[in-house]
Order: sequence, then C-alpha cells, then structure tokens
Amino acid sequence: MMCADSIGGVDLMSEVIRTIRVGSAYGRLIRQPDGHGLRLPAIVGSGVHVVVNGTCWLIRKDEEPVALEPGDVVLASSAGEHGLSHVPGTWESLPPVRTGPTSPAPEPVGFEFLTCCYRLRHGRAPQYLCALPDLVVVPLDYDRHPEMRAVVGLLGATVSDTQLGAGATLPALLDLVLVHALRQWHDQQGGAGWPATDDPAVAVALQKVHEDPRRQWTVAGLSEAAGIPRTAFTKRFTAAVGRPPISYLISWRLARGARLLRETDAPLATVAREVGYSTEFAFSGAFRREYGVSPGRFRRTSSEPRVPGDPGVATTSAQTHTG
Repeated sequence: MMCADSIGGVDLMSEVIRTIRVGSAYGRLIRQPDGHGLRLPAIVGSGVHVVVNGTCWLIRKDEEPVALEPGDVVLASSAGEHGLSHVPGTWESLPPVRTGPTSPAPEPVGFEFLTCCYRLRHGRAPQYLCALPDLVVVPLDYDRHPEMRAVVGLLGATVSDTQLGAGATLPALLDLVLVHALRQWHDQQGGAGWPATDDPAVAVALQKVHEDPRRQWTVAGLSEAAGIPRTAFTKRFTAAVGRPPISYLISWRLARGARLLRETDAPLATVAREVGYSTEFAFSGAFRREYGVSPGRFRRTSSEPRVPGDPGVATTSAQTHTG
C-alpha cells in the first residue's frame, strides 16, 4: 500500500478506501462464551476485527498466536482463514463459524469483538491492499484519539441495528476505523511497510489519472506530464504502484464505474462516458474482464438485500450472539 500522506495533492489512502467500496459492507458484533473460540473464513476484500471486551488470541495457520486486548484492531486484507480464541491454541482446533439464527447472549461472555468488512463478490482487492500483510494487529490509541472510542461505539450500535438507514451508516463508520488503523500502522512502520511513493513523477501521474480518468491517457502523455522519459516513467510507476500505468488506469476507471453502478441508477451509457469509454459495449467488455460479470449483473447483485448470515461475517448458531 502507498504512503498515507497526501503526495502531489493526491490523498492515496482515501483513494484506496474509495476503491474497496465497490464491495458490500457487512458487520457483526460477536460474543464468545467463556472458554470458546472460532475459525473465521477467508476475506476477499478488506476489513477489521475490533476487540470490544475481554481478551483473546489471534490464531493463524503456521504462525504464533498473538494476544489481543480491548481496543486492538486486526486489519484483514484479503486474508486467509484465521481465528480468535480465549487461549493460544492451534488454528486446526477451532470450530469453523456457521451461519444460523441469532442465539441468546452466552453467559459468561469470554470476549466480544466487532467484525466488519468490505467483501468483494466480484473483482479483486486493490493492489495497495495486496501489499499489506494478510493480518495486521494495530491497537487503537484511545488516549491520543479519544474520538475513536465513540466511533467504535457507533460501529457496534450500527451492526446491531435492524432499522432503516443502518446499511448506509456502516460504510462511513467502517471507513473511519480503516483509515485510522491504516494511518496508525503506517506511522508505526515508519513508512517501511508500504511501497515507496515519495516519487514526485509518479505522484503527478496518479493525480492526473484520478482527477480526469475520462481523458484518453497514454503512457507517453502521462510520462510527459510527469516530466521524465517514457521508459523511466513506466519503470518507476510500476515499481511504486505494483502495475504498469495503463493497467492502473483501466483498473481505476472500472473501479469508479463499479461505484457508479452501485451508488446511482445512471444508464450504462452514461457510466461508460463518465469513466472514459466511448461506448457501453467497450465498457461492458472491459468490466467483464476485470470483475467477471456484466455491469448489469453487478448492479443487480449489488442491490440485493444482504443476508445477516453472510459467510464473510457469519455468526455461529451455538457460540455467538449478534447484539
């Protein structure tokens, strides 16, 4: 992932968050009985687990368990199966999470955690997120950032709320937690955990693409804007971003198109023009190659009601309780 600071007028962390919004936001408050743990499924997208009460252990296959305390956040970026447990056991010993009806709150409660994510039904996680470790533990520093205690409290209330409007609130709160945790992790790493992005030429090119994705950019045009020869520009851009300039441009256009499909009822031809395609046929072909489905099907599945027991944030019928 790129540097969290604004470079050349581009807030790259915000761009990352906007990119993953093409996924569907899910959230649950899970209360584990004392003495139990559970195995969580792989995440295709990006999300967080936030320990609310009690202590537990993050269990990963073939890695040492990590102790977690209230306020700790686990950033999960396209992570494989993992688990949370009251003891530092093995991943294989944890029962897999199962979907099912909400059960009464267990007594006594061993630990509670929020699990929220943008789950991608189609497409792939942004290159920036792929650069992160699968699972990163970041403590939310409530002393330095007391506002985050309120945000986490609102997030917990939102995932437990079945009233109208809760679905619109969840993405905004999830964004806040993701940005804060990513920023804090970046600061802890001293920038070392992210691909280098202090290259002003790359920053200029990114700014041009983000500000005007409809323009028919070429490598020559972007390298000219960046002020360096084409070959050097391509090499430096690919090293910093993780993909060549035109590949990035296409992915950015289509991600923006996916957001328009999710968030508006604009005709397909309008969406195509907004993201730089002269015809809806050309846009549809590129979209299908990137996301694996047609724009129409993507829009229909994105508007379908979300099932509380979605496997991305499922609850176990016997061992968890949804607020």
